[in-house]
Amino acid sequence: MNRLSPNFPFAPSGVPFFYGWVIVAATTLAIVMSVPGQTMGVSVFTDHLIRITGLTRLELTYTYMLGTLGSSLLLPRGGVFLDRHGARWTGIVACLVVAATLAVLTGLDSISRTLADLFGLPATTKAAAAVLTLGFMMLRFSGQGMLTMAARTMMAKWFERRRGFASGISGVFVSGGFAIAPLVLQSFIDVAGWRGAWWILAGSVGIGMSLVIFVFFRENPEECGLRMDGRGLESLSTSSPDEAPRPEEPAFTRDEALRTARFWVVTLAIALQALVFTGVTFHIVDLGIETGIGGREAVKLFIPIALVSTTMGLASGFAADRLPVRVLVLVFLGLQTTAYVGAGRLGEFPFLLMMIVGWGGAGGLFATLLNVAIPNFFGRLHLGAISSIQMSFIVAASAVGPALLAASKTYLGSYREGLLLCCVMSIGVFLFALLAPIPARTFEDDR
Repeated sequence: MNRLSPNFPFAPSGVPFFYGWVIVAATTLAIVMSVPGQTMGVSVFTDHLIRITGLTRLELTYTYMLGTLGSSLLLPRGGVFLDRHGARWTGIVACLVVAATLAVLTGLDSISRTLADLFGLPATTKAAAAVLTLGFMMLRFSGQGMLTMAARTMMAKWFERRRGFASGISGVFVSGGFAIAPLVLQSFIDVAGWRGAWWILAGSVGIGMSLVIFVFFRENPEECGLRMDGRGLESLSTSSPDEAPRPEEPAFTRDEALRTARFWVVTLAIALQALVFTGVTFHIVDLGIETGIGGREAVKLFIPIALVSTTMGLASGFAADRLPVRVLVLVFLGLQTTAYVGAGRLGEFPFLLMMIVGWGGAGGLFATLLNVAIPNFFGRLHLGAISSIQMSFIVAASAVGPALLAASKTYLGSYREGLLLCCVMSIGVFLFALLAPIPARTFEDDR
């Protein structure tokens, strides 16, 4: 699969402003359009899936966990594909897989009955669980995994000194898009039913987003005859898409990156956030009922959380260009812990405020760290391969979150005990981040 020409269907060097800002817009839209593979995109459909399949809520959670864990195992291979074939092809393929998976899942009940009859199963629930596990695996791998990873890694390749600022701008719209996604998806369901909503998403991602990627995605500024950050818009002496990064830029391989403490500090912090926030989002209605504010009021918390998240996204993007990554990680973990404490007592206003500020603040920092830390530390040459390992841990952690909190509710009587365990883990990662050797700026000779 050869890379598409960077000058087709038009040459970015002919755009009257730095094309990196077009990349920011296109990649931001791609991340938002990964919603069908994100937890907030799946959670809206859970009650309909329970009704159609006959699975219990805990059983559905286990299918989600197994599917998500399966997708995490595929991501390292996906990262190699991304480095080899580029973000353009990777994004298009990911969109088509998301669309195909959604289309198949619209026939979940009939497919389950057919499989149950074919294999002589006494009930369709086992067949439905198998189909859902495979469906969740493909949605999470293509949506949350590959589409998001292709977009984030490509955006990082277009900026260096303004990488944090670009990430902050993108994060504002991603946070807003994710915040309103459940309401938009619910409106689709109200109008067209759950099957119709998935068909709408399949068309929007499979056709609409694929076309956006085909037209606007470009692998890096060098292949377009430009420079990162738009410095000196004059053409470079070479336009080879495989040109290596500048000599002073770090160029770690995946194996070299995995041997550094800095990789694991950032990865563990982000993965822990994915674990807990995915679990809370998956059970947000039941958590609201348990803590006394009610399910509907709990869902409404996403609105003030989004406001805090967008504000923090802008601030953290500005700060990322000026402060060491370690400082951002420590603040990130502090906000996480605040959110975990607050989530267990939403019926009490001080804890409700802790949840909103902590969750929103950590959410705003999440995108900045995901976009900035790995390219700053390890360079762009093997960015897909390195990011795929990080994304694999994030996806795996997000698989465990819903099951962990469901087990806490089932066996310990409430979600609060599970959230307290997450606080302990957060403090442990905080201490690791505080003590680990992390240079302020990493160049090739630091290896």
